[in-house]
Amino acid sequence: MMKMMKPLLGLCWALVLVLVLVLTGRSSAQMPHRCRTPALLSGSMSVSAREGQDWVLAKYRYDAIGQRIRLWEFGQVQSKSFHADMLFLFREAVVYSIDYKNRTCQKNPLHTAFHPSHIPHNASLLSQVILGGSSAPGEGLLVNTWTGDVPATAGKYLATVTEFGCIPVSTLYYTPKTGWILTTYFNAVTGIEDPEQFFPPPFCAHADTKEEQLDFFSAFY
Repeated sequence: MMKMMKPLLGLCWALVLVLVLVLTGRSSAQMPHRCRTPALLSGSMSVSAREGQDWVLAKYRYDAIGQRIRLWEFGQVQSKSFHADMLFLFREAVVYSIDYKNRTCQKNPLHTAFHPSHIPHNASLLSQVILGGSSAPGEGLLVNTWTGDVPATAGKYLATVTEFGCIPVSTLYYTPKTGWILTTYFNAVTGIEDPEQFFPPPFCAHADTKEEQLDFFSAFY
């Protein structure tokens, strides 16, 4: 089980990283600006890595006010299918892996700070285009694509967000160790319907705490 959890935690952290890179807020109608996501956001995403050999479909809940992220996902990693339910509580510095079927939890120390989602300060505007058509209202979507580097991982990214509302559309993220990771976002809604989703279920109260302390790099790799 622990052998399976490490790649799952890594892919979850990939999702978290992508959220941090591309969820954004306000922008100008005339000149695109780097921006931030709404403080509360719900939606879904698909993730593909290793040329499609690894893939994930996930729902996410993002709370910048409480510094919390919830992920429900299923997919295939290293040729093995999986389901995962993970709750990241940055203020408490813990991450829960929740199994409702067996009513069990795994709890790990979370050794990383919460960073509100934004287009990084070193990002450069690559292009502004219309996805779809432009011959009639409602046929297309005006989007901005930003590019930049992540020196800590020798990585780089392309992040595409909508011009109005700065809703994430897609992200390409690359590091020498992971290769290209493609994330596509859909069904985004501002706000959180059920704040209880950010609280661990009662059966997690006595979860065993694993000694392995996780930060982004140890979980991801």
